[in-house]
Amino acid sequence: MKKITVLGSTGSIGCSALDVIGRNGDSFRIVGLTAGRNTELLARQIKAFSPAIVAVADRRAADALARKVKGPEILWGPDGIDSVAAHPAADLVISSIVGSAGLMPTISAIRAGKTIGLANKEALVMAGEVVMGEAKKYRARIIPVDSEHSAVFQCLAGCRRRGVNRIILTASGGPFLNRKHKDLKRVKAKDALKHPNWSMGKKITVDSATLMNKGLEVIEAHWLFGMPPDRIGVLIHPQSIVHSMVEFTDRSLLAQMSTPDMRGPISYALSYPRRIETPIASLELDLVGALTFGRPDFETFPCLGYAYDALRAGGTVPGVLNAANEVAVNAFLEGRIGFTDIPVLIKKTVDRHSADSASSLDAVVQADLWARKTARRLIREIQP
Repeated sequence: MKKITVLGSTGSIGCSALDVIGRNGDSFRIVGLTAGRNTELLARQIKAFSPAIVAVADRRAADALARKVKGPEILWGPDGIDSVAAHPAADLVISSIVGSAGLMPTISAIRAGKTIGLANKEALVMAGEVVMGEAKKYRARIIPVDSEHSAVFQCLAGCRRRGVNRIILTASGGPFLNRKHKDLKRVKAKDALKHPNWSMGKKITVDSATLMNKGLEVIEAHWLFGMPPDRIGVLIHPQSIVHSMVEFTDRSLLAQMSTPDMRGPISYALSYPRRIETPIASLELDLVGALTFGRPDFETFPCLGYAYDALRAGGTVPGVLNAANEVAVNAFLEGRIGFTDIPVLIKKTVDRHSADSASSLDAVVQADLWARKTARRLIREIQP
């Protein structure tokens, strides 16, 4: 029986992971859970899975949780979450805390030698050199959970990396596919949160609408698979059936396909190297009818291009890009800036940054803090 810890258990990925685990109780057991401040949902999860240890964002949330449940050890704050991530009883840690907050818990799990089911792409965007270096040092395996990177991982099974010519990530195009820049100026948060294919959290859904999510995935793919930016492509694929493709040196192309349901890649990460039954629907290609592909519109959705530029620049630039994006998306969701202001704010922040090496966590953290402070200051220059 594989023992599992889920970081970010009340989020979209965390809930899907627990759904898969709950359906396969003979194969998996929950050791630890972490969440932010959603103690109502976390309490239900604790009652359903009986973890030995849990952690929440702060002391107030810990006290509220203690009034709801009995049994597990309850920790709080960053140190508490890191302790759960490194708990010795776990075999595999699903890292699904959204945003930069997931970096240090992921590092803690790696340093404890865990297998990581990585759903937090920001850890690699911010600190890819550190994360991959630590994984090698502590012999921690990283299995991607993002549907695109899981697809590449599956296509590469049994293949030699030197035989790979390029990786092609697919993107649905989000809710504003085929729109032009002038059509996006009056977009509201409720519009951006209507993803056509996937059910995700607010931040990642807005990232999908701006194509920044795909840009962050390009950076993540670079670190996971050792591919330079000019050998990582992106195609718009509105059906979200082909999750990604790998082209080999003989120009043969392998694609991984399934219905768009995150429980598929989560199941693969949980059970790897085996496969298990999942609750997702079978893919009936005759009912799908057609699969279409197109090139991204870099002019209307410049965030994707900014991510490529940041990857080429290297060092602390991708981390600054990520931090500025988090600040911009939060400001958009709060109605303080417009949708088309998101890339403007990101570019202004990155342009003000002097790139530095990202070979240490301290440098990564300092760049992240600088970017957030700068982006918040720049918001005052942008009219919603």
